[in-house]
Amino acid sequence: MAIMGFLNGHQIQWKNGFWEYVINPEPIDKIRSCPRCGGIPTTDGHDSCIANLPGVKNACCGHGVSEGYIEFENGTTIRGIFNID
Repeated sequence: MAIMGFLNGHQIQWKNGFWEYVINPEPIDKIRSCPRCGGIPTTDGHDSCIANLPGVKNACCGHGVSEGYIEFENGTTIRGIFNID
């Protein structure tokens, strides 16, 4: 059984000693765009659709496969499905 996960909304698996995408297999060092917003991570690794929010420590849009979250600098975290317009 393979170890599975998600990277930017794409299913990945650990196979033959490295991580690869499940659909159209290739190593994960080739970054794919988010299936939800179409953006790629910023150079700092942030989701492009919600990058650099003021007062935010960490955030993830969920990429259409899970709930997103926003962790504020004061420690408060909210989770849910966020609309990205």
